[in-house]
Amino acid sequence: MRTNLADTVCIAGVGFAVPANIRANSEILKAFPNRTEAEIVRLTGIKERRHAADDESATALAAVAVEHALAQAGIDVATIDGIIMATILPDQPVPSMASALAAHLKIPRVVAFDLNAACSGWLYALEVGRAMIRGGSGKRLIVVTAELLSRITNPLDHDTAFLFGDGAGAAILTDSEGGHRLHRMALSGDATQFAAIQRTGGGARMPWPDPKRDLGHFYLQMDGAAVFRHAVVGFAERIENTLRREGLTPDEIAWVVPHQANARILKAVSKRVGIPFEKFVMTIAKYGNTSAASVSMALGWAAEEGIFVPGDKIIFCSVGAGLTFAAGLLVW
Repeated sequence: MRTNLADTVCIAGVGFAVPANIRANSEILKAFPNRTEAEIVRLTGIKERRHAADDESATALAAVAVEHALAQAGIDVATIDGIIMATILPDQPVPSMASALAAHLKIPRVVAFDLNAACSGWLYALEVGRAMIRGGSGKRLIVVTAELLSRITNPLDHDTAFLFGDGAGAAILTDSEGGHRLHRMALSGDATQFAAIQRTGGGARMPWPDPKRDLGHFYLQMDGAAVFRHAVVGFAERIENTLRREGLTPDEIAWVVPHQANARILKAVSKRVGIPFEKFVMTIAKYGNTSAASVSMALGWAAEEGIFVPGDKIIFCSVGAGLTFAAGLLVW
């Protein structure tokens, strides 16, 4: 069913932020003498990524992204009603990183909470924000994400060492009638693939490292073959479902802003759905896979570059650990 325009909300501004430190493939390859730069680029599409310094926090990086989004929107932070933070790795487990950000932005009385849907997290947060505004729970919301995945990436794991980077992105959602119109995000999952991407340490089952065991449980772990197979199908099905729901054809889509999982995955998705790969906004080459932050960063980068024009129909889509799925339409 096509989204009723009365159910849409305005994205008034977007922004993103990355740490200054660039970590190139050549640095990581020092631990893998049998692999080459050409192989890594061919398999992932990644040439470099950003890594936060030891004294940098996810909250501070999120604040920079939010400041950019507020500036683009022309909105005073004092008028914000709430903060929704998507992340798999908050600076601390309790209180929420959204609360830390509220304090940082000097708006301590707003609604603030975190959610974790892994790589689909920001799209889940957009849908929660859209529903809150349409339900009357706020008029202006910050939907933000920040990930410092370098802190939980095993530098000696050939499956993940090259994939992940750090970054943040944000959008300002409002109840305004004009602006860029965010339609409903369709959310779903497949828990049969729960173990495909996981970090088993750091929770209630295994809160502390065991000195008699290695730290593998505290790093991100991934079954690469399973992820590739399910991601290609998952991305493609969500894009096709969005087209059907909104009554659109592939030719009517100006851009796809996907989770930056892996360039090879997304090229396969492009072929399956009949949307040229040139229409996929890709930032993975320089920022890597930043989990929940990647869609927001790609959107923020594209907006800064001025590649969108009014009326462009843009599809968001993501597949994340869980598995989680999310997709929907933005009309620029």
